[in-house]
Amino acid sequence: MCGIYGMVSFRRSLQRPEHLATMRERLRHRGPDDSGRRSDAGVAMGVERLRITDLREAAAQPFSNPEGRVWLGGNGAIYNAAELRQRYHGYPFRSGSDIEPVIPLYLEGGIDALAQLDGMFALAIWDGRTDRLLLARDRAGEKPLFWRVMGEEVWFASEIQALLVDRGSRRIDREALVDYAHLGFVRQPRTLLSGVRKVPSGTVLEFSGEAPRSHRYWRPETIAERRLDPGSAAEELDRVLTRAVERQTAADVPVGVFASGGVDSSLLSAIAARRSQHLPMFTVGFPDVSYDERPPARRLAGLLGARQVEVRAGAPELREAFERVTAHSAEPIADPAVLPTFLLAREARRHVGVVLSGEGADELFGGYPTYLGHRLAERYALLPASVRQVLARAVATLPASHAKVTVEFLLRRFVAHAGEEPMRRHAAWFGTGLPADVLTAAYRGLPALPAPGGHDLLREVMLFDYRTYLPDGLLTKIDRATMLVGLESRAPFLDRDVTAFGLGLASTLRVRGLETKWLLKQVAARYLPRWVVRRRKRGLSVPIAGWLNGGLRREADRLLERDRLEAGGMLSPEPVARLLAEHRAGRANHARALWPLIVFERWRERWMGV
Repeated sequence: MCGIYGMVSFRRSLQRPEHLATMRERLRHRGPDDSGRRSDAGVAMGVERLRITDLREAAAQPFSNPEGRVWLGGNGAIYNAAELRQRYHGYPFRSGSDIEPVIPLYLEGGIDALAQLDGMFALAIWDGRTDRLLLARDRAGEKPLFWRVMGEEVWFASEIQALLVDRGSRRIDREALVDYAHLGFVRQPRTLLSGVRKVPSGTVLEFSGEAPRSHRYWRPETIAERRLDPGSAAEELDRVLTRAVERQTAADVPVGVFASGGVDSSLLSAIAARRSQHLPMFTVGFPDVSYDERPPARRLAGLLGARQVEVRAGAPELREAFERVTAHSAEPIADPAVLPTFLLAREARRHVGVVLSGEGADELFGGYPTYLGHRLAERYALLPASVRQVLARAVATLPASHAKVTVEFLLRRFVAHAGEEPMRRHAAWFGTGLPADVLTAAYRGLPALPAPGGHDLLREVMLFDYRTYLPDGLLTKIDRATMLVGLESRAPFLDRDVTAFGLGLASTLRVRGLETKWLLKQVAARYLPRWVVRRRKRGLSVPIAGWLNGGLRREADRLLERDRLEAGGMLSPEPVARLLAEHRAGRANHARALWPLIVFERWRERWMGV
């Protein structure tokens, strides 16, 4: 795990080489163990390294081929590195690094060969033989990579802040702001900053002095549905997931698990515990018992013989995490779970160098309540209009609650959007819940969404979540939170074979009746007691609702103050004031809508200089 950065001028002269030191400093948290840099006429590449595989100096990056014409900087982990080493046994490797085998692979097969990599990675390759720069990203988008054009140069880095120079050149991307306001994240390749772009997941970008050429090597939408009976499907899932955990627990540093007590992390813990005695399991606890994950995780750790490490996330700790994350990430992360994830990561870093997490399980195996909502919406639409009106009025009378994922919250979301077009309905259920007029006229709009075109709506919305919410929301959150303390996170559910298997499943094996993650739970039942498998989905949520009325009240009022919003020209003061007033009065729980606005305004203050 590392931070990579660099500049390329195809005119052979870098205009701002002094900014390389700033890039290095702004990425230091991603790789506190080593610093390496190579430079030549018009080219510079640097790597801040976190030592996970081969801890020797010999594994320091950037790597190069024996002639010194091809350079490689890599962030992440290549899980099929051992197979590549066997294939290129004649290559003069100088280390046991899992990144170095990418060089002989590329030398033999060029850009197309990068599709053979299995892992989570962001790669930068400078090929001095052909004067071209390649930027590549893994299939799911676990590892970040950004780029921008600066004059006649291409700059790239693992995090946005390394690409920022003067504040005067920073502009908001309108379409990205629409995404952020309604979805809670910005879909690739955009970022909130105009001109700064993400390398799309599953893609290699090729720069050679002109507009970049895109080579998309991973197309999840082309994976055909496989006809599997439940028994054989469970056997295959058990096999590929066990293999994924085995591969991803291989490291030269200790490995642990982020454990919530839910089925995803519990299953990973159970499989990993068979390979590791006293496996460290890290769990966050909140003073609000409806959010507290410690009791079930503690009970599971006892059953597995694992070592439970608990982290408290009260108001002071969350405030500290809020200050740290917003100060060091030049993109607003609207998921409040980034705060306890940071606290977990900071504690975990004292014990291990790698943690496993459950990202990807919900998108691949049908874990979100919204998937049930789509099935129920079809039946809801068949009810007479008078009955739907009575139900809507009844739901509106339910008292607002600050507890975690209440039935009241789910019902309000359901009846408000059940009658909309499927993808618009999905985005509304999944998104921030902000009204359209929360953005001023100059920025107002709705996200462009794909129209469902197949016979299986659930399969399509799961694919949409895999391609958007997963890389641009969840994986962004966990990467920034863990790398801020120099901790590597790995997601076995996003293993190449597990992913291909999940994407090929019929939706009826993922959501059966009113049960989500049906097939995954069949496998989990082989490893875990019934009370874990049947536990209601909770996720890593944060008691933001009460915090906005308590310890964060003054900061929320300051950031959402009318004059400030009017001066910013992007958020409309009236709808924001209405949301805040209703939340403060207890008439509604608007935490999910208000939080992205607070984070956005804090981001503007820190990174836009306003």
